[in-house]
Amino acid sequence: MAVNYDIILFDLDGTLTDPKEGILNSILYALNSLGIRESNSDQLLKFIGPPLKDSFMEYYGLRENVALHAIEKYREYFSSKGIFENKVYPAIPELLKDLSSLDKTLVLATSKPTAFAQRILDHFNLASYFHFTGGSNLDGTRTRKSEVIDYVLNASCFSPHPKAVMIGDRKYDIIGANEIGIDSIGVLYGYGSRQELENENPTHIVRYVDNLRAILS
Repeated sequence: MAVNYDIILFDLDGTLTDPKEGILNSILYALNSLGIRESNSDQLLKFIGPPLKDSFMEYYGLRENVALHAIEKYREYFSSKGIFENKVYPAIPELLKDLSSLDKTLVLATSKPTAFAQRILDHFNLASYFHFTGGSNLDGTRTRKSEVIDYVLNASCFSPHPKAVMIGDRKYDIIGANEIGIDSIGVLYGYGSRQELENENPTHIVRYVDNLRAILS
């Protein structure tokens, strides 16, 4: 059943694009720079979604200053190679085009640094569909999803926002939407499990992009 959302916020990684190859290669590059060898790259999938500093500290026990160094090395690889080791999920361009034709306002809300997110949208010819692109700052601030959502809504002059919805594949997207007080849609084709999403009480959960279309259009 369609819901009359006027403002639609999309996460990037795991929602619009599949960034697995580029993110994993960037993490391996960063870990190697610290003398850490990770033989099972699938262990790194949990890095897709949350802020990098938190993941480096939690999963590898790095002190904050070492985690920040790891992020520098990550960006060294990502900014030149990993950023384009990426692919758009099938049916996403068509969905964005159709939503735009319905005069929906599309906004990108990602924990990825804004500069990287904009380059990805430009590379895949998706930028024209978005009214505004917002992410974290390169200095490590504005990484929590609620901060990003609040920023993009206010920067776009969409406050109050009774008809806004946040779409993402990880619990952080749902938590952020709940903290701001807007609806949310968890997608299962990305990197979060159904249990992860259900634990945060999203407004909707969908398995496929076509299910998104049924709700949004």
